[in-house]
Amino acid sequence: QVQLVESGGGLVQAGGSLRLSCAASGGTFSSYTMGWFRQAPGKDREFVAAIKWSRGRTDYADSVKGRFTISRDNAKNTVYLQMNSLKPEDTAVYSCAARRFYSDISIRPYEYTYWGQGTQVTVSS
Repeated sequence: QVQLVESGGGLVQAGGSLRLSCAASGGTFSSYTMGWFRQAPGKDREFVAAIKWSRGRTDYADSVKGRFTISRDNAKNTVYLQMNSLKPEDTAVYSCAARRFYSDISIRPYEYTYWGQGTQVTVSS
């Protein structure tokens, strides 16, 4: 069973930066396409960013392009989300997810098999 554990969330002022980490265990991390999603209170879960298992391709939501960067370290079984120029509207619970078996990137949450518990990111104005 794959377990995903996020860390790095917190409270930051608008314009600041945070780096989220998601450590995976129990599976073959290098074969998983990894995604970050977020959910704000009263809103649906939304796609933020994803990185293909081969590390060769990434995708971002329009709302975070140019501000967020997703990366992965297969040797450490970890995926990262560097978040710069944060805005109050970025406030949400951020969760990482894994899509198995050398899959392509997807923006649809239901296509991801494993999920972390989430980490809170709060951006104050």
